[in-house]
Order: sequence, then C-alpha cells, then structure tokens
Amino acid sequence: MAQIQVILSEDVPSLGDAGDLVKVKPGYARNYLLPQGKAVLATAGKMQEIEHHKRLIAEKVAREMKTLQAQKNALEAVALEVQMQAGDEGKLFGSVTSAAIAGLLSEKGFEIDRRKIVLAEPIKELGEHAVPIKLRGELVAQVKLTVVAAA
Repeated sequence: MAQIQVILSEDVPSLGDAGDLVKVKPGYARNYLLPQGKAVLATAGKMQEIEHHKRLIAEKVAREMKTLQAQKNALEAVALEVQMQAGDEGKLFGSVTSAAIAGLLSEKGFEIDRRKIVLAEPIKELGEHAVPIKLRGELVAQVKLTVVAAA
C-alpha cells in the first residue's frame, strides 16, 4: 500500500518527534495527523521550509517544556489527602483510582487528564504514596498522596 510523507508539527508517540519527515499510510494522515494539526503534508515547497519549521517547532517545544516544568514544580509542592473506609489491617474497602486523584487535583486547581496519572494498580492501602503524573515524554511529576482512614 502506498504511503505519503508528512512533516510532524509535534511529537507523536511511536512515530517521531516534532520536525521529523515520516512516511505514514494515507488514512492515518488524512483522518488523524492532519485534522489535529500534528503534521503537514510534505510537498516540494514544504520540503524547502522544513528547516524553518524545525526551528519554529523547537521554539514551541521549548516554551511548552518551560511551562510544563513550572507545572511539575507546582504539582510536586501539592500534598493530597483522601479519606477512605478501611479495615483493621489498613486495607481499604475500596480503592483510590486515577480518576479520584484527578478529581482531587482539580479541587486544588490543576486540570490533569486521568490518563496522565500513571498507577500500576489502584491504591488499596492506608499511608503515604507517591503518584507519578506523566506530563510529557520523560517529564514526570511525583505527587504525594496520603490515604487516611475515615472516622
């Protein structure tokens, strides 16, 4: 099947970084990359502009990383606390999920998508837990979450 060349406008996981020239299937480009602004078609004129695009994209990524670093610092300064019903051994009668953590963060003024909260499994014990939040690429914030027994 024929493939088309596109220039990525932003990082796309498992495809490439911003400014890369990649070959993709036409449907993927037409239905996902182009409408969402993640890529532009690599025409002859665009190929000459690729260096200019790379510079603009690098500046855009640098600005985003600066704001994300500030958001990471703000997130790591936050301490979350949730009250849950628990048994005698400290086991919860439910669990703290990524959706619940996203709700706690929104109460503190942070709008974080629950899919960015990386939990191997829901939290089912009392105590302090470090919750990783993947902001972008390798940039991960660690939020402190304290689970206490409800009175």
